[in-house]
Amino acid sequence: MDDVDVVTRAVLTASRLLVAVSARSLAEVEERLTLPQFRMLVVLSTHGATKLVTLADVLQVAPSTAMRMVDRLIAAGLADRQTNPGNRRETVLRLTAEGRRTVEDVTARRRAEIAAIVERLAPDRRAALVDALTAFNEAGGEPLAPAADGAEPHPLGWVDLPAVRGA
Repeated sequence: MDDVDVVTRAVLTASRLLVAVSARSLAEVEERLTLPQFRMLVVLSTHGATKLVTLADVLQVAPSTAMRMVDRLIAAGLADRQTNPGNRRETVLRLTAEGRRTVEDVTARRRAEIAAIVERLAPDRRAALVDALTAFNEAGGEPLAPAADGAEPHPLGWVDLPAVRGA
């Protein structure tokens, strides 16, 4: 059997596990927040005030879809609109304190469940997993997720948007 197929199958299986972990971490907020809306919160959490067009581009959705998502987040008290201090004709979107708390809470639940799974691995398997996943993430262009103390710039490591910072 082709080793690419074996690795692909293993990664697909791992992705099912990670999607399940992600879904469980969102369980407490699922009545008011969809996964795409949460992803939008993560982008806002990571990069601060962001223009709608930039947000839509990053999330790969139409601006009208992004606007509907934003409207729901604003109605839920998780985000708000403000005038861009750098260009008063523009509006930027940002997280509210409640939105920031939501991202932090979901991330903490996800981190705890993943840590519990990793603890069941032997130390040599953990090291091999770090090496393999680091190589996989680099090949896919995915930035490193934050350390447990949150010192890294990307709360969930889902996107790297240096262009958004200037929004």
